[in-house]
Amino acid sequence: MYQLLSRISNKYFSKHNHHLFKWGFNLSPMYRRTTGRVTKVSPEFMRVEIKIPISYKNKNYVGTIFGGSLFAATDPIYMVQLIQILGREYVVWDKSSTVKFKRPASSDAYALFQFTEDEINNLKSKIAHEKEMDLTKMVHLKSKEGKVFCEIEKVLYVADKEYYKQKRKTKPNS
Repeated sequence: MYQLLSRISNKYFSKHNHHLFKWGFNLSPMYRRTTGRVTKVSPEFMRVEIKIPISYKNKNYVGTIFGGSLFAATDPIYMVQLIQILGREYVVWDKSSTVKFKRPASSDAYALFQFTEDEINNLKSKIAHEKEMDLTKMVHLKSKEGKVFCEIEKVLYVADKEYYKQKRKTKPNS
């Protein structure tokens, strides 16, 4: 369903697609339950900012933001962001995540997900030669003052779509 809505918005609302991305995330039930909110998306999707407001919905036993809420609000962003940047010629999957908690999140948490032009160009070049790769990205959840609550390392699998289709055909089911 989300891919269909994305295709429709790309076709008819391409100049405002980043706004639709933001509102689509914030209205989707799967993301709303994380308590995170997408606050800003750059027109080319290279920057996405989120906020996780501390509230009764995500406070744990000791009154700080539940670690699961911190992780869940960050989990889909890099993958969907990269899909939007690269387009339909590529396959992008979340492969793994590692969370390192640094201090209790006793106030609203903020995160910035960012790609650079060089990073995207290098990624496309590597995929053109190797057909697939793992990309590691780090994101920090911080207070407004910059105190780091946790850092999350995401590993994304990225592949040429045609290569991926052929690989799936020849790989036996396990």
